[in-house]
Amino acid sequence: MRRAPTWPRHATMVAVCTLMLIPFYWVVKTSLTGENIYAYPPRILPQDPHLFNYVDVWYLIPFTRYLLNSVIVTAMAICGNLLFNTAAGYALTKDFPARRWVVLLLLSCMLIPFQATIIPAYLITSWLGALNTHLGIALPLLSTIICIFIFKASFEAVPKSLIDAARIDGLSEWRIVVRIMLPLSKPAIATNVILTFIWSWNSFMWPLIVTRTSDMQTLPLGLARFLSVLENTTGALYAFVVMVLVPGLAIFLMAQKEFIRGLTSGATKG
Repeated sequence: MRRAPTWPRHATMVAVCTLMLIPFYWVVKTSLTGENIYAYPPRILPQDPHLFNYVDVWYLIPFTRYLLNSVIVTAMAICGNLLFNTAAGYALTKDFPARRWVVLLLLSCMLIPFQATIIPAYLITSWLGALNTHLGIALPLLSTIICIFIFKASFEAVPKSLIDAARIDGLSEWRIVVRIMLPLSKPAIATNVILTFIWSWNSFMWPLIVTRTSDMQTLPLGLARFLSVLENTTGALYAFVVMVLVPGLAIFLMAQKEFIRGLTSGATKG
């Protein structure tokens, strides 16, 4: 039986991807020219591109300080997620009393929006003395329920014979996790890193609440401050957006295959 040609499907996918990339291209083009985004007819190609808008972003505000704060907070959130989500995911693969109720409790917590937990989170952060600190900004993202279940699904795919053999060799539970589970769970690790990076890097509301001084602000808060510095901010604003987007895009492109595998792990059996 003759197979149907695949080029129509591929052409459709290319067309859809092109449409999705148009807004990003427009942001980059405007950041290089500072053109009026409402001009008609719109120009497809940039006219006289330059990097002056990026220079304005770098020097008119303490961009390096905002960048450093975002890097520190994001690194703390990623490390906390890898530690706590790994331990929680591995624990949920074990049989213990009320295991089903713990899973149901975690799933029900996912239904509660973060805005409903801001006041308790703020009180806990204040009680810990972590207001206006990097730890305080990263605290709500040190563990995320969705990443716990991603690790759980990945660990459940590991053959139990490997775990039993490790126990026979005298390995403790932590050494089993470090030496067996994590090396076999690279997709889950990549998914955890990418999701945590996006959530922490783009967080605005929580840093706005817990920070008190400008030297502790992150990039999203710096963007709001930058808007108050310049009046005609179209080109510089888009330059700021591009500079914030580049790290996340780079991390995703480097780990996209593992990311997709991590999201689909546990979805099929056999």
